[in-house]
Amino acid sequence: MTVASASGNDTAEPRPVPEGHVRLTIDGIEVDAPQGELVIRTAERLGIVIPRFCDHPLLDPAGACRQCLVEVEVNGKPMPKPAASCTLAVSDGMVVRTQRTSRVADKAQQGVMELLLINHPLDCPICDKGGECPLQNQALKHGRADSRFVDQKRTFAKPVSISSQILLDRERCVLCQRCTRFSKQIAGDPFIELLERGALQQIGTGEEQPFQSYFSGNTIQICPVGALTSAAYRFRSRPFDLVSTPGVCEHCSSGCSQRTDWRRGKVMRRLAGEDPEVNEEWNCDKGRFAFRYATAADRFTTPMVRDSESGRLRKSSWTEALRVAAEGLLDARDSGGVGVLPGGRLTREDAYAYGKFARMALRTNDVDHRARPHSPEELDFLGAAVVGTGPERGAVTYADLEAAPTVLCVAFEPEEESPIVFLRLRKAARNGGTRVFHLGQWYSPGVEKTTDVMGAGGPVHSGELLRCLPGEEAVALSELPEEVERGLSEPGAVLVVGERGARIPGLYSAAMRAAERTGARLAWIPRRAGERGAVDAGTLPTLLPGGRPVTDPVVRADLERQWGAEEGTIPGRPGRDLDGILAAAESGELSGLLVGGVDPEDLSDPARADRALRAVDFLVSLELRPTGVTEHADVVLPVAPTVEKSGTFLNWEGRPREFEITIEGTGAVPDCRVLDTLAVEMDVDLFTQTPAAVAGEIERLGPNPGVRPQPPDVSAQAPPRPGPGRALLATWRHLLDNGSLQDEEPHLAGTARPPVARLSAETARQLGVSAPQPVVITTDGGGELTLDSEVVDMPDGVVWVPGNSGESRINRKLGLGHGAVVDIAASSAPPRGGVTDPEDAAGAEVPAGTSEREIPLTAVHERYRTNGHAGHGGPNGNGRADNDGGSRQADGGGA
Repeated sequence: MTVASASGNDTAEPRPVPEGHVRLTIDGIEVDAPQGELVIRTAERLGIVIPRFCDHPLLDPAGACRQCLVEVEVNGKPMPKPAASCTLAVSDGMVVRTQRTSRVADKAQQGVMELLLINHPLDCPICDKGGECPLQNQALKHGRADSRFVDQKRTFAKPVSISSQILLDRERCVLCQRCTRFSKQIAGDPFIELLERGALQQIGTGEEQPFQSYFSGNTIQICPVGALTSAAYRFRSRPFDLVSTPGVCEHCSSGCSQRTDWRRGKVMRRLAGEDPEVNEEWNCDKGRFAFRYATAADRFTTPMVRDSESGRLRKSSWTEALRVAAEGLLDARDSGGVGVLPGGRLTREDAYAYGKFARMALRTNDVDHRARPHSPEELDFLGAAVVGTGPERGAVTYADLEAAPTVLCVAFEPEEESPIVFLRLRKAARNGGTRVFHLGQWYSPGVEKTTDVMGAGGPVHSGELLRCLPGEEAVALSELPEEVERGLSEPGAVLVVGERGARIPGLYSAAMRAAERTGARLAWIPRRAGERGAVDAGTLPTLLPGGRPVTDPVVRADLERQWGAEEGTIPGRPGRDLDGILAAAESGELSGLLVGGVDPEDLSDPARADRALRAVDFLVSLELRPTGVTEHADVVLPVAPTVEKSGTFLNWEGRPREFEITIEGTGAVPDCRVLDTLAVEMDVDLFTQTPAAVAGEIERLGPNPGVRPQPPDVSAQAPPRPGPGRALLATWRHLLDNGSLQDEEPHLAGTARPPVARLSAETARQLGVSAPQPVVITTDGGGELTLDSEVVDMPDGVVWVPGNSGESRINRKLGLGHGAVVDIAASSAPPRGGVTDPEDAAGAEVPAGTSEREIPLTAVHERYRTNGHAGHGGPNGNGRADNDGGSRQADGGGA
């Protein structure tokens, strides 16, 4: 931006206007601005703040509140009345006078403020927005001291539950439409809408269509008044009561910046942080609301040791627990060996400590953080294509996704597995024309909302679903349609692969070949926040920190030197992966296990994990709360949750996401310090006392100085063809499910998508199923699962079920995964159906402190459920169907 004085005293030659720019004057300051830029943005860059409510830099202009009125001259002629600067584009020679230099603009803004306050209640002392309210601030700065309105204010019954976690106070609303525009434009969830007209106009939802969105919490944050509030936070505190600390979300690999507000050692709420390179200003509801697990009543605060007489865990001192753990691990190491299972939710520093402890104290490469289905092919892929990459080293970034002409998602459901990636893909499709293709089985809500979006000029069909059978993805990736192949060959195209690819033999090999064949850039997006950092930290059986291969004697010797270890301390043979560790423990080959926050329910075969945990001679568990490991552990060592420690997550880009301690003085210690102290008891020095010390050591080690491992080369395999009464199983996990980090937050659970079995119309006909009639899914091994059915447009002979939602615990109940053959039959049981009350959906009573007049505006009803997303694409309450992301109603099974 170029700024120059407009006084006319400058005798120099006039500056040329840069190409694509125009020259205008704002409050006497001459400025060059890009063509098409809004006046309010140009003023912002000059440091001139124009009051506004409806304007938001990431939303389309609306001009709804009229608070940003300015006086404007175009071609020397004044406009007949003040204009809204949030909808007015700059033009050459334009002269703008804001409230700073124009009495006309100032009077207009005061008049608008007076109108906004006519019906706005004067309840600032009890309003959740009080103390951080733009209306409050601008009324003081730009409003009149006296009001001419003396009549009774308009009132509504309050609050209204528009979902299990969002409450609406309608009389506070200034009709800025920020919430409705966010839902339609950004999230693609058109459930919240302006209803009625004139003085009765209000925000609401359509009949039997609650606000079932994964991103509803953003509407609370961007609401410029206290109209939208959180059921979990309402009346709990005030902004001036809270201490605010920047942080990073610990739930998925998106790496969102957050702000944590807390008081008296307890987190009260979380807000999305502003980070244009990552999450912009958005956050998913899981990251925003799922934080109460850290203060659950069953949290471990003291070590536990299993009593030799009673056989039960009892509380002990740290001294005793560490001594017992050290002695047990030394005995196990010297007999059969010890396997290390760190889990995928650790910070990079904690993961590094587990890897170093395995090599230094236990002298083993039997370490694997992948507490989920995995494969040797994935291990080779991570070493060849993922470890050591980052934004500075050529990795795909959010900006690359937004700028890509074509994106192909394989074994990856962005809305469920990385919500901020989903928002960025949707933004790219809506604003930039990016073609987003998905290789999968059915038009899920996430697929719909990234392939059919409502742009500023109307519907945009930005991509397509490439249907294939579950397990056939690798074959399909090798035989892509010509349109997709051509799109991936364009400069900047991206091929995205999820962690679910480990279930599909040959998929990672096919992905690397497709990237090499087309020139597309390859990105791997895991589900958990700690997965990407753990790869670099060295918690894989074939990789040391920085991606150093354990089989390379030169880099292994160099690492031993830097660690101060004796030559030969680190074994030169690759270790076992997680499944191999459990198999060895079950058979007695391994004598001990060190487990860090792994829940057996997440593993591909929880029953085998139970047997292994039961069979092993000595088991040490580092845990926050009880899991299936606890009942078998000999020693339990409590560790700190994310808010009580510092550290770094690497998001899917490989971008470091550092955070500091939010709540201090709790006495909780991070995993790295526990392991350091435990190693000292075993006469080994790790030097991992603090996350800062570990981060410094990681920085000194640097990346792998040797050669990368060879990429995988596994042939693609066609899935088996199921016979009559059988089907191929397709599955992935919902964002909101049975995960333990969502415990203690019943309001969030109310917006979880219902667990149903989805199948094609032909498959349903062959089975004699009439949706929502339940179906029974069984396996040859005796597994059984019963779910309500739903008919969608998907390949015949396929049944899709969620991975860990409600009763649908696939790993535990079936013991099979994506691409497996299962038996399926109609059930005579009546449909279970959905709950009819948002409070029942939330599983909790009305929050303390809410009004007895709180009423549900809508019911959580299955009638309009489309593709598992309640109300998606149905009537929106104003007499018309909304097509933004919901144009494929037939795919969802209808009424």
